[in-house]
Amino acid sequence: MSARDKSGTEDLAFRADLARTLGLLRAFRREQTDPEHFYTLLARDTVAQLGRYAPLAGARALDVGCGPGYFTRALRAAGADVAGVDADPAELTLHGAEPYGAVLGSALRLPFADASFDVCLSSNVLEHVPDPWRMAGEMIRVTRPGGTVYLAFTNWLSPWGGHETSPWHYLGGERAARRFERRTGRVPKNRYGQSLHAVSVSAALTWARRAADAELVAALPRYLPRWARPVVAVPGLREVVTWNLALVLRRR
Repeated sequence: MSARDKSGTEDLAFRADLARTLGLLRAFRREQTDPEHFYTLLARDTVAQLGRYAPLAGARALDVGCGPGYFTRALRAAGADVAGVDADPAELTLHGAEPYGAVLGSALRLPFADASFDVCLSSNVLEHVPDPWRMAGEMIRVTRPGGTVYLAFTNWLSPWGGHETSPWHYLGGERAARRFERRTGRVPKNRYGQSLHAVSVSAALTWARRAADAELVAALPRYLPRWARPVVAVPGLREVVTWNLALVLRRR
C-alpha cells in the first residue's frame, strides 16, 4: 500500500499508535467542511483495522449503512466482494449514482439470507437506529459461522456523542438540538430521539457478551492507541474516554 494516494491523502497502514490517533483527530476537524477527505481516510483505517481480525481478499463482505460508499470502496480495495445496504435513498445517491452493489433496505431487517457473508461491517450507524441491538443481531444473522462482525459506533457520552450538537448534548439531547437550531437557523441532521439515540459502551458490552450466536473477540476504543485499550474495562470513565467503540465478534 502506498504512502499516499493520488489525491495526496496520507494512507494509514494500520498501527494503533499515537501518531495514528493524532492523524485521525486532525482529519476529524474537517468532517463537516471536507467529508470526502475525512471519510476516505477513516474508511481505509477501519478496513486496515478489520484486516487484523479477518482475511478480506476474496471475502464476501456487507457494509451496513453504506451511504455513498466510502467503506464499500475501501473493502473492495482490500480485495473483498462487497454488497452495501442503506435505508436512506438520499445517502445512497449523495455523490450521484448509488455505490455499486448497494441496495435500499433497513439495518433492522437486512434484506439478505442467513449466513450470506464472511464479513459484516458497520461504522457509526448503530447510534442512528431506534433498536440498536436488533440491528446488531441482524448483522450476526447474515454472517456465516466462523465469519467476522465489525460493529463501531459513537457512544453517547463521548465528546462527539451529540454529533454536530456536541458538546451541548451533555446538558441533554433535546436541549442541544434546540440550541443548534437557534444558532444556525436549521435543525440538526442528527436529531436526538429521532435520528440519533443514546447508546452506551456498557450496553454494547453487555449485549456482545450475551450474544448467543457470536463470541466477542475484541472491544476497542476505535481511534485510540493500543495502550488505551484497558479504559474499556473501567465503568463510567469508558463512556467518556472511549469516544468510539469497535466490537469485533466471531459468528458461532
